[in-house]
Amino acid sequence: MFVQRYVPVVARTLVTLMFLQSGISKVLDFEGTRQFMAGAGIPLASVTLVFTIAFLIVGSLMVIFGFKARIGSILLLAFLIPATIVFHNPIANPDELSSFVRNLTLMGGLLMVLAYGAGAISIDEWLAQSGRSDSKSFS
Repeated sequence: MFVQRYVPVVARTLVTLMFLQSGISKVLDFEGTRQFMAGAGIPLASVTLVFTIAFLIVGSLMVIFGFKARIGSILLLAFLIPATIVFHNPIANPDELSSFVRNLTLMGGLLMVLAYGAGAISIDEWLAQSGRSDSKSFS
């Protein structure tokens, strides 16, 4: 019972720390990140960067705190999949193989959150237990 209760909150936090740190670093170096993205051919780099930051920070916090964790994992996957294809494509650059595999591993963790939800120690569970949640189906 201990493992089922406490491991999900640790796992959610570990899986998302990198995304949270990445979002914060993009805020702190907005212009440098925008120039990097523009140089990589990303259209509307400033707008894309704002959405990237929002997806990274909001998605991470949703997963960490277990508030609509499935939606948070979708936000992070919506960032991670195209970022992996564009920036860590081992076909275009074999030196990116480690980053590509790392991102596949992160996708696996996020898919577990998507499939099973946040677990017992989460805002979603607290809301369900207190009768404040309309539906647990996609929390």
